[in-house]
Amino acid sequence: LEQFIQETASESPAPGGGSVSASMGAMSVALGTMVANLSAHKRGWDDRWEEFSTWAEKGKIYLDQLLNLVDQDTKAFNEIMAAYKLPQTNKDEKQKRTEAIQTATKLAMEVPLKVMQLSLQSMVIIKKMAEIGNPNSVSDAGVGALTARSAVLGAALNVKINAKSCTDKEYVSKILGEVNNMEQECLLHEKEILEIVNKKIIA
Repeated sequence: LEQFIQETASESPAPGGGSVSASMGAMSVALGTMVANLSAHKRGWDDRWEEFSTWAEKGKIYLDQLLNLVDQDTKAFNEIMAAYKLPQTNKDEKQKRTEAIQTATKLAMEVPLKVMQLSLQSMVIIKKMAEIGNPNSVSDAGVGALTARSAVLGAALNVKINAKSCTDKEYVSKILGEVNNMEQECLLHEKEILEIVNKKIIA
């Protein structure tokens, strides 16, 4: 984690905001998974072990996918940089370069879009753990909600900035429509989770 943060802070352009968003998504679902695991082993809740283990297993699936996307985002950025460095000394080379840039640009949109989708879907686990999980860990579910929200909105920014360079306007319109819907949905989930968390903390 320290190495990743230090590399992000360096003059290297990647990892950047996209990889950080994916890492926040992984951290958010890690917290939800932690609450599930703690609840599965809570004293007096032995009859609920299977229920919480199932939620933990779901969380692990999201966690693994989001961790993979941390590196995938950096690779997508590097592909764009490589495409821009392709030779363009004649018409054929220029055409190939343009096509490579557009292919890489779409990938650089699709990776953060996947981060958005997974982070948003994982909020279902976080919300459930806020509702039924170990009450001593409800604040962890709250932090998970905040982090998932940031992952979704952060990844959205990366989709949008790459969309500016994409010449396939129909594709861009479709993707940005999905982005807008997910942004609104994640804010609603965050609000609902924090309401549950704060009620339990205040009580």
